Amino acid sequence: MQLLHIDSAITGDQSVSRQLTARTVAAWVEAHPGTQVQHLDLVAQAPAHFTMEAMAPRTGQTEGLSETQRRENAVSEQLVSQFLAADVVVVGAPLYNFGIPTQLKAWIDRIAQPGRTFTYTATGPQGLAKGKTVIVASSRGGVYSTSDAGRAMEHQESYLQTVFAFFGITDVRFVRAEGVAMGPDAKSKALDSADSDIRAHVAQSRQEAVAEAA
Repeated sequence: MQLLHIDSAITGDQSVSRQLTARTVAAWVEAHPGTQVQHLDLVAQAPAHFTMEAMAPRTGQTEGLSETQRRENAVSEQLVSQFLAADVVVVGAPLYNFGIPTQLKAWIDRIAQPGRTFTYTATGPQGLAKGKTVIVASSRGGVYSTSDAGRAMEHQESYLQTVFAFFGITDVRFVRAEGVAMGPDAKSKALDSADSDIRAHVAQSRQEAVAEAA
């Protein structure tokens, strides 16, 4: 089993989402010995924002590519190949200004490739990255999940759910810690809730593994 561990928080050791991805990966590996883990830190290894230089090879242009275009295409190719090779993807996604970090958005722009992660058919788009499990470690300073107003303001979990579904991934799970900026007690409760999410997802994965082996 191949697991891709992605972090995108800019706050380093202070990051809640980084804590959650580390705990999730550790729990998954404990439950599935032999899992091979690759770690992609999108802050330390941030792909450049998507530009026409990166877009050119996607439009079918193969001749006369500039050195910059070839270099940008190589970055996109490496990232999409890494993503497609993974059976499980653990994504650290803090909520920044109601959305995801720009580093994570840049990664998504690189792997959203026609013919690789999706295609258009006569009946509409079809995802090509089926069969994966994605676990999103979601951290939020405030509380957004308990009211219609809060849910309308967040474009983090809802966006990631939509993107991965577009890629054909139906098994998208969330480890959520929200309210972490609302005082020590609120943060402690949020982390306890996230740990409960991790245990539930790992237990589900064990049950699924047993069912497949039966």
